[in-house]
Amino acid sequence: MSMAQRWIDDHLATVCIDQYDDSVLRGRLYHRSVDGGRVFRSTIQLLMEMERILDASDHPKSYTARRTFAAPPEQTAAPPCETVCSGEKATFFLKVLFRQNAGWQGSVTWLEGGQEQSFRSVLELLGLLDSALSETAKAS
Repeated sequence: MSMAQRWIDDHLATVCIDQYDDSVLRGRLYHRSVDGGRVFRSTIQLLMEMERILDASDHPKSYTARRTFAAPPEQTAAPPCETVCSGEKATFFLKVLFRQNAGWQGSVTWLEGGQEQSFRSVLELLGLLDSALSETAKAS
């Protein structure tokens, strides 16, 4: 694997959204560093799982040390993902390029919508996910 390909793989995750009720995301998160992926049952759990993956791969490097009150919850493995996984509601490629100012910066690609948008914060990322999922709900 070339250095450029490893860099892309370390920065890219697949987010499969299976349920979206009352702005709560539920689904699966896949990254090359996690065998079988991770199941998430809430939006905060998605963010925490992604942060753990970024910390474990050390790409991109964390800008600040994370502060916690307790140990992280037990992780639940997702079923294996053959090639490209897809969510029941939507599928996103999430590319976190930087972790500066205690936030994430990068881009998110909505596969079903065929669109890519950049984000400058986790809040902006969540807004993009919400707009895509709201668009999906209107179409169905």
